[in-house]
Amino acid sequence: MTEKKGRIESIAGPVVKCSGLPSIRMYEVVRVGNQQLIGEVIEVGDEEFTAQVYEETSGLAPGEPVEATGDSLSVELGPGLLGSIYDGIQRPLPVLKEIAGDFITRGLSVDGLDKEKKWQFSPSVKAGEKVVSGDIIGEVPETGIITSKVMIPPGVQGEITEIVGPGEYTVVDTVCKVKDAHGDIHQVMMMQRTPVRVGRNFKERAPMDTPLITGQRVIDTFMPQAKGGTGAIPGGFGTGKTVTLHQFAKWADAQVVVYVGCGERGNEMTEALEEWPHLKDPRSGRPLMERTVLIANTSNMPVAAREASIYVAVTIAEYFRDQGYDVALMADSTSRWAEALREISGRLGQLPSEEGYPAYLGSRLAQFYERGGRVDTLGSDDRLGSITLCGAVSPPGGDFSEPVTQATLRIVKVFWALDKDLAARRFFPAINTLTSYSLYHSTLEKWHKEHLGEDWPDLVKEALAILQKDQELREIVQLVGPDALPESERAILEAARMIKEDFLTQSALHEVDTYSPLGKTYRMLRVIIGFARKMTQAVKLGVHVRRLLEMSCLDNIARMKIAPWDSYEEQIDGVERKMEREFQSLLQELSDAGLLIAEPI
Repeated sequence: MTEKKGRIESIAGPVVKCSGLPSIRMYEVVRVGNQQLIGEVIEVGDEEFTAQVYEETSGLAPGEPVEATGDSLSVELGPGLLGSIYDGIQRPLPVLKEIAGDFITRGLSVDGLDKEKKWQFSPSVKAGEKVVSGDIIGEVPETGIITSKVMIPPGVQGEITEIVGPGEYTVVDTVCKVKDAHGDIHQVMMMQRTPVRVGRNFKERAPMDTPLITGQRVIDTFMPQAKGGTGAIPGGFGTGKTVTLHQFAKWADAQVVVYVGCGERGNEMTEALEEWPHLKDPRSGRPLMERTVLIANTSNMPVAAREASIYVAVTIAEYFRDQGYDVALMADSTSRWAEALREISGRLGQLPSEEGYPAYLGSRLAQFYERGGRVDTLGSDDRLGSITLCGAVSPPGGDFSEPVTQATLRIVKVFWALDKDLAARRFFPAINTLTSYSLYHSTLEKWHKEHLGEDWPDLVKEALAILQKDQELREIVQLVGPDALPESERAILEAARMIKEDFLTQSALHEVDTYSPLGKTYRMLRVIIGFARKMTQAVKLGVHVRRLLEMSCLDNIARMKIAPWDSYEEQIDGVERKMEREFQSLLQELSDAGLLIAEPI
């Protein structure tokens, strides 16, 4: 802590101009005012500097002291992160409540990790071994789901001179000593402290050839996400962005989930905070919070902390990535984060760009999304980890041409477009399959063929073609009515209806339908496309669509979505056999009656 103090010159909301600290650095953390409010330097001049304050500035006055800390905004990383609920600058909300009650007192400084709690540490190296940055020296069973790996911190390498034995230690106890090439001894703790504005290092990027399975059929089928990929989900008010991201966080096959509520409404964040501790992880059966970190920075919290919350979240995600875990980071929403940038840049008097956003909006978004990816982590061993970034965008009035949405689309590779008309028709998830896209289809095709079936790409293309043709026919139907269409086109309309109602719609509240295993999704799509193909063949033989819609197997097809996860294969096998029998029986009946224009193939 430096002895010299500066002083406040002027205050404009969360932005405070100060003087008297000529050696201050960009992004240095400062303590502002008599209450020691937490701030960060965002502009440096010859004699003055500007700080954004992460707490409410009402009551501050010019002339009050400003104290430099010498540190950048950093987070504490180590055992104790999982299951925690933080504010935008990594202060544990339960601890803040214990100290200050229901209303957070300004100026509170709370550690991100509990320095008193002891963890069971098991070493995996011995004295005399050579280590480099990123090497794992021991493990801590942090929760019943995730084992936390203790790593050599960045910038440290050499020979282990001392390693503690198995036992209980706090995160600040020295568990290992490393002597570098200069003979200096580095003391290694279980905790690392990392600046949030710069990404953690890794060896190199790895190919993103494995899908992140979300359990949401419309996404896993038509707009798949890769592990380490980037995606955006824009939509107007009430279209289901938050519910969709909640579904991601609950069901995606990432090992660790970091969810940041960035400027969202308090009631939505409250729902997550109340619901998630009671949810069960589908793979282990243990509480979902044991592999989750929640960061709550609601719309009524200080706007500057909203800007920082994104960086805090992605730094925590990088820490788990470096341990070799697949991490899913959900940011809800980047529009509120961009609004924080706009407000702060306006207070600084910076030249505004489109719709008042700063000119650097696109580069800041890119800096955030580029910290995702699948990488070969630091360390002697080959260890792959990934961060999949999914950001919600809240365009005013659902206008996708606004700057935040457009800047995001230039960066991300998966685009899930929520449709207000679909949401109004109670069609959920309200993702428009014809305006959404994924650029990972080609890189994931090999995986899908190996793990699902060689026909998966063809089924997806055929389903999309049916939906596209359905969209074209809908315009005709609105003009002349469905009865004016030929039977072949009425068959397309019915096939599209089955895809939309029996496959794409999915209830987040149904105990079975809330999650669809990828194998089940494949089987369901194969049955529906199989029915569509048989229907097309039957219509060519002269069968009326009306007769086909009387088949009892249609009810079984509609109920496939609620087939239990552990027995869906047997049930869908039965649907396929019944469908085959009913088509053969119908064609045989019409053939015997001489009502077919050609013999069945």
